[in-house]
Amino acid sequence: MITMGGTMRLTIITLAAAVTLSSTVFAEPTAPGNIKFGENGEVELALTGVAGDAASGRKLFMNRKKGNCLACHVNSDMVEQTFHGEVGPELDGVADRWDAAELRGILVNSKNMFEGTIMPAFYRDSGYNRILKKFDGTTILSAQEVEDMLAYVMTLKE
Repeated sequence: MITMGGTMRLTIITLAAAVTLSSTVFAEPTAPGNIKFGENGEVELALTGVAGDAASGRKLFMNRKKGNCLACHVNSDMVEQTFHGEVGPELDGVADRWDAAELRGILVNSKNMFEGTIMPAFYRDSGYNRILKKFDGTTILSAQEVEDMLAYVMTLKE
C-alpha cells in the first residue's frame, strides 16, 4: 500500500487550487461572435471572469470617446456634467426596469432588443454596412468595460 506524506498531499492540493484559480482568473473574455443572446436579446452570462467595477463604469458612461452615454441619455447621477442628451430614454431607475441580463444585452448590441434603435452596439466587431478600415474587427468597449458599465447602470435605481 502506497501512502502520501503530508508534504506531497499539500503540494497536490496546492497545485489543484492553483489550476482552478488560474482557469477563472485568467479566463479569456467572451469574443463578440461567441456571445449567446436570449430570445429577447438578453445576455445571461458575464463576458469576463471578473466582476464589473461600478466606479469605472461611471467614468465610461460620461467618457465622450468610449461610452458617451450622456450624448443620448439623461442621468441625474451625473450632475457635474452639463450636457445630457434627450434622444434615448432617461436612465434614472433603469436597474428597476431591466435585469442584469437584459441590460448586458442592450450594452452588447441593443439592436437585438430594439429594432431600428440608433444606440450603437458597444461589443460588436463585424457585420457593419459601412465602416472605416481602422475600426473593422474592433469594438467600442472591451468585454470588461461592458461589465463595468453594467455594474454602474445596475446602481441606477429609484
